[in-house]
Amino acid sequence: MSRLFRRTNIVFLVVFGLLLVAGAVAFAQHGATITRIFAGPPNTVALANERAVAAEAASNRPLIRLDLAAAIERDNKTIPVEVGGSVSPGEVVNFTLSSVNEGSAPAREYRAVGQIPPGTTFVAGSAAPGDTAIQVRYSIDGGQEFSSIPTIDDKQTDGTIKKVQAPVSMYTQVRFEWADALAPGGKLAASYQVRVK
Repeated sequence: MSRLFRRTNIVFLVVFGLLLVAGAVAFAQHGATITRIFAGPPNTVALANERAVAAEAASNRPLIRLDLAAAIERDNKTIPVEVGGSVSPGEVVNFTLSSVNEGSAPAREYRAVGQIPPGTTFVAGSAAPGDTAIQVRYSIDGGQEFSSIPTIDDKQTDGTIKKVQAPVSMYTQVRFEWADALAPGGKLAASYQVRVK
């Protein structure tokens, strides 16, 4: 099996993995809210549209559902990753994060995090916030810290260290932060692109 074939299959599997775990990203950003939901009064758990939905009687809490969709740009077309098959070096994958507040209270300081899969590079300037005011931040350390302009230390010829902007090839995550609360029933969308190495 060729190295290129193995690499494209790994990237393809990573993309599918991201699709399967996208909901966990939103819940990880709101761990305290989720903890309150499951630690509060008795809950009713139901299965709807193949999703476990926790519903708490007389609750006044946000409950965010985050969906991740991916599409490949190929032959001047945008093809869903489920149909497109393996990706090739140089191809661009478009990710769209769609958030819906299925709870009964606003989600304040809401954030959604998108992963930059291994074997891909973030496409500079591709983070699109949708229609609302948003701040976009990036991580170069696996999500421990985020910044609108990540920096790294660069040793100068005189031996001093200077902070310089990190190249997009170092980006590991992109985080979208909404200033306004996500109202019950409200929807938000954001997108970004990665290029297969």
